[in-house]
Amino acid sequence: MLPDVKTILYASDIEEGSRPAFRAAVSMAGHYNAKITFLHVIEPLSASARNIMKTMMNDAALNEMHDSSIVNLKNKLVSRIERFCETELDASEIMQEGQVIPRVEEGASDRVILKVAKEIGADLIVMGTRTHSSVGQFLLGSTANRIMHHTEIPVLIIPLK
Repeated sequence: MLPDVKTILYASDIEEGSRPAFRAAVSMAGHYNAKITFLHVIEPLSASARNIMKTMMNDAALNEMHDSSIVNLKNKLVSRIERFCETELDASEIMQEGQVIPRVEEGASDRVILKVAKEIGADLIVMGTRTHSSVGQFLLGSTANRIMHHTEIPVLIIPLK
């Protein structure tokens, strides 16, 4: 049994098929009457990609595009959360206003997830993991594996197709 859970960090790649992990977070939130921070992490551009972008536009235009992209992504998260709640939750599962907090951060996924979990005082981290080849797991590992090995917070991993 988990200790009292009041704050859940749900980390999502917002890819197709990630709904079962969010459903698990919503279920846990309903069971514990907890808040969910819905986190999406944007991986930074590689140095070569950044240099290519700089040849096409000046720093001000690049910064403006970056900032508007963050706003658009956050709006996409909000729409996605609302759509999920409208289409997939029945009356007994409805989330209260402010119970799901969308958040977009930049950086290495595992580091950002751990940083945000600490920042918000998360009692539980919920995330999905996709099937990868064993060679891929060995060489790169997965974000879920890195999170599990670097936190004291309970982690609920949902296998995704």
